[in-house]
Amino acid sequence: MSPELETERLLLRRWRDDDRAPFAALNRDPEVVEFLTGALTREASDAMIDRIEAHFDERGYGLWAGEPREGGPCVGFVGLWTPNFEAHFTPAVEVGWRLARSAWGHGYASEGARAALRFGFEDAGLSEIVSFTVPANTRSRSVMERIGLHRDPADDFDHPKLAEGHPLRRHVLYRLAADEWREQSRDRAG
Repeated sequence: MSPELETERLLLRRWRDDDRAPFAALNRDPEVVEFLTGALTREASDAMIDRIEAHFDERGYGLWAGEPREGGPCVGFVGLWTPNFEAHFTPAVEVGWRLARSAWGHGYASEGARAALRFGFEDAGLSEIVSFTVPANTRSRSVMERIGLHRDPADDFDHPKLAEGHPLRRHVLYRLAADEWREQSRDRAG
């Protein structure tokens, strides 16, 4: 069983059956999936939760369901994921998030992602964590920069699961090494 992570305002935990409906709703929201390959049906959304849970069982970490500590339903996920495609930077572990539009603008993605980075480097012993998105996804790119990841344009890549000419094929890659994270943590503490 993987641990729950707590931040000032979020509980990041394993998925429950009552998370399926709010997760399916956010996966149908055109603004939430704007930079993904499209909205998910309820069946596809439920299958995604099943894959996430299997990842937890296999790796001991995954994309935690995010629940506001003051209560309320799941607002999406934040956590660590192992990309299942080949690229110049794989194998790798990605920090990622997908939140309901109602949870945008509250700092939840940054807060949860920092907790996931801490778990990845301190508990899982990862040497590097990456994140990636399409160039136009400025909201996610801002989170990546806010949590300390950095981009080298030479690392940008064409997503191998998207066809040549697909408008979302080009991706920017951000990285953070464990030693950089430790240095940033010392700077924040000092």
